[in-house]
Amino acid sequence: MKPHVRGRAVRRTPPPDGGYGWFIVFSTFLVFGLTFGVIKSFGIFYVEIHHYFATTATGSSWITSITVATIHIGAPVGAALSERFSHRSVVMLGGLLSSVGMVAGAYAQNLVQLYITVGFITGFGYALTWTPTVTMLGWYFERRRPLANALASTGECVLTFILTPLFQLLVDNFTWRGAMLVQGAIQLNLCVCGALLRPLKTPAQQKQGEQELEAPTRAGLKLDTDSDSNPEARTRSSASCCVDSDLRRYVDYTLVTNVHFVVYSLFGVFAALGFFAPALFLVPFARSLGLDEYEAALLVSLSAALDLLGRVVFGWVANLRLVETVRLLTVSVTLLGTVLLLCPLATTFGQLAAFCVAYGLSYGATVSTHITVLAELVGPERLGSALGFFMLIRSSGGLLGPPIAGFFIDKMSDYGTGFLMAGVALIVSALFLLLLDQMNRRGRGLSRKGGSMHSEDEKEAEELQNWTDICKKDGKDWEQDA
Repeated sequence: MKPHVRGRAVRRTPPPDGGYGWFIVFSTFLVFGLTFGVIKSFGIFYVEIHHYFATTATGSSWITSITVATIHIGAPVGAALSERFSHRSVVMLGGLLSSVGMVAGAYAQNLVQLYITVGFITGFGYALTWTPTVTMLGWYFERRRPLANALASTGECVLTFILTPLFQLLVDNFTWRGAMLVQGAIQLNLCVCGALLRPLKTPAQQKQGEQELEAPTRAGLKLDTDSDSNPEARTRSSASCCVDSDLRRYVDYTLVTNVHFVVYSLFGVFAALGFFAPALFLVPFARSLGLDEYEAALLVSLSAALDLLGRVVFGWVANLRLVETVRLLTVSVTLLGTVLLLCPLATTFGQLAAFCVAYGLSYGATVSTHITVLAELVGPERLGSALGFFMLIRSSGGLLGPPIAGFFIDKMSDYGTGFLMAGVALIVSALFLLLLDQMNRRGRGLSRKGGSMHSEDEKEAEELQNWTDICKKDGKDWEQDA
């Protein structure tokens, strides 16, 4: 029986690398600022909540850690929902949840209620906004992807720079509860970010369209051979293929078998242990050294300004492709860990300002390149699922980082120990990047070796064909002479 072939050829269209893509960059810019920028500015609320509920550093730090962990755990859910419905609707729903959680947190009567409202509800809203937006940014850009990621991530720095003194001003005038109500209203701007997302044919959809001609043919050949003997087997096989295809469309679970992706995810776990603790404890550390609240807020804004510079500069350097992105990331993570290890030596405002300059530059360099490395590892067609799984695996580090730092602070009665813990975690994470770089180099070496062997085989085959042609020609000449 001749297999029935159906489908249509789909031409793979390259990413725009500009045009409306710059509106996607702007939307992602705001999403970064209204999610992770708010988290970095939460140190202002940390001090007030710590005194209001008379709790320990560990207890107060759980608010931020639960928010961060919920963002990471909910990332695969955001990726799957955006594939099932649309990126625009999912991001707008996330913005609404973020606002509801923050407003409800303003009326919390104990820490547990803050864990639920600001931690779980707002954190899940952030997950629904961040993952789909960053995924769509990867679809709109290819050649300029490092630069686009760097520019979009600067939203975290700009809004941290603006929100930190604003939160302090709001707390002084309306207490932390009133400031949190205002912040809930600000979070509604995430819905605007979702409205800016214009649908674009994804790389996965383009690839699926190109395979429509050949996939049914292969399946049809197999099914037709079995149709006469066992039609039930054909039905079960067809249903199984459809279920597996639909599942991989929403969540590409095969990523966990990718060794390079697993190693990079382990880097993310240890990096998350050190990413969020310094921003949370910078304000209380400065206050413990005798600085007033506005000087402490100024330090956060200073680190955000240098963070912005680091993202733009190192994003531009990464876009030049002068150095492999994974090596650039290794250097920046190592520098960031070293700077954090030196932080407890600072005792004056000038020394803390110097720390914030170095910390902001190295942190910006790290954040501007780590998503680009992930896109290079898995490709743009799997970036959505990869981001979801990467955030899910990294969630353990984001959940445990601030509480572990708070535990050392409570035991040692010194906020400097929290920075030491974060620095050690980042140095360990850099070791996984070194391992990933070695794996990439070995893979390229084997590829070159295989390519050279293939070219030698082609050369031998060509020589053999030449000799065959010569022999045939000589044979014909001999027959004519005879």
